[in-house]
Amino acid sequence: MKINKGAFSLGMAGLLLGSQLALAADEPAKTAPPIAATPEKAPDLTPVSLPESETYVFRKAGTNELRLFVVKPTGWAKTDHRPCFVSFFGGGWVSGSPTHSIGWAKWAASKGLIGIAPDYRTRQRFAGTPEDCVADGRAAVCWVEDYAAELGLDPKKIIAMGGSAGGHVAAWTAIPSDGPGKDDPAPKFMPAALVLLNPVTDTKAGGYGGPKRFGGDAARALACSVPDQMPKVMPPTIVFHATADLTVPYVNSVALRDKLVASGNRCELVTFQGLGHSYNSSKFGEAGKTADLKTHFEVEKFLTDLKLIKRVMVVE
Repeated sequence: MKINKGAFSLGMAGLLLGSQLALAADEPAKTAPPIAATPEKAPDLTPVSLPESETYVFRKAGTNELRLFVVKPTGWAKTDHRPCFVSFFGGGWVSGSPTHSIGWAKWAASKGLIGIAPDYRTRQRFAGTPEDCVADGRAAVCWVEDYAAELGLDPKKIIAMGGSAGGHVAAWTAIPSDGPGKDDPAPKFMPAALVLLNPVTDTKAGGYGGPKRFGGDAARALACSVPDQMPKVMPPTIVFHATADLTVPYVNSVALRDKLVASGNRCELVTFQGLGHSYNSSKFGEAGKTADLKTHFEVEKFLTDLKLIKRVMVVE
């Protein structure tokens, strides 16, 4: 008599499973161990001062005072007419604070520029809208222009920089028309340069968030969209973006570059293959560190070429 080994194995497996279920039915019910909760991110605080910087209130919005933080370079004097580097933090118009952008202001000061990190009304801290963020960023640059003599800077040599939603705010400082928000006049002078890191630019459907970020209002989304509102002539611009960005589409930066160049503007796009949003952050490990070093190097090279950073000659 031949035994079908497959049928035998399945039969034995069934007997074993049945006996296990019977034993389990006789045992008291056991509670599964609790799953450890993922620690929630601490809410952003609104800084009133930051180390190595001077604090100024540049705008009052209702009961809110909006501040910016100024980092002066070594050897600064009030009689200087230095270039200025204004860095805006990101966070999708929802989160973030100048504690995340002061590092770039300090970097700028180390290169001989005056570095400034402004605040603006995010949703979490001020119940702000994207339009409020744009208006506050432009108001910060207007304030810097008005107080240029006291700060020792040249108001025609302001570099606007930002990452993610901060890039959106920075780009709007170069648009000469009234902005999409209330009380939102443009700065007097166009920035001398734009430095944009994985920036939000297109805010329509197919861009960052689309109309859903504007309460489902497509007209609001269009009114905030940089490529749809920017003039033909724009400042020299350098854009950094990673190809695997699932938050802000990489193709948006490609389209921005193409539109700027087609209009005769200078625009460079530095691409990072495979990395995602905030490509130069620690979440990407060594690849992120390398990308961050390259970003700083390319920004310095770009601004040096525009004669906004003086090249330091090293004599050996």
